[in-house]
Amino acid sequence: MNAPTARDKTKPKGQPTELGQAIRRRRKAMGLTLDRVAQTTDLTTGFLSQVERGLSSPSLSSLMSIAAALQTSIEKLLSVPEVFTEYVAQDSRQTYSLGTRGRFYEKLGPGFAGALFNPQIVHRPPGHVSEKMCHDGEAFCYLISGRLEYHLAKKVFIMSPGDVVHHDTSVRHFSVVLGDVEAVELWVTTSPINDSGAPTG
Repeated sequence: MNAPTARDKTKPKGQPTELGQAIRRRRKAMGLTLDRVAQTTDLTTGFLSQVERGLSSPSLSSLMSIAAALQTSIEKLLSVPEVFTEYVAQDSRQTYSLGTRGRFYEKLGPGFAGALFNPQIVHRPPGHVSEKMCHDGEAFCYLISGRLEYHLAKKVFIMSPGDVVHHDTSVRHFSVVLGDVEAVELWVTTSPINDSGAPTG
């Protein structure tokens, strides 16, 4: 019998969460319309409707905005335990999927409640095209493996392992996984800010 590989250890366990249904339940419990959530998140009502029906899968950034608008957390929407710890061992990272086959996230934080940074390792399958995004904050991405075509406004960067992009997320951006192998990306992004100016947690 073969020993488990590092890749096996990082595969998300269990069935993908019915994220859209969880978002719809939370929205209706708060008495919010799709239009209201769209206004708060700067996402379209059409996109939010598709997310709720399971037809579209939000980016991590968009999911953070949706969670903030619904006064909850990603962990609660995904039924992932919300654990704050300064130290995370490699074999005890939490993983979760956002619905696209082969696309999942490894949580590297946050280390404490109210943290401003959200570190993640993102796994995306060949050919995956991210959502086009434009929102407040900043993002840092270090490409661990695979290749990306990263679009930042009118600039296009072809990223190879070891390359880095760090930018203001108010600049429209998206990326495409090139080649026939998955991309593994280390991301550090800032938390969304709620109406009071405090980071949401």
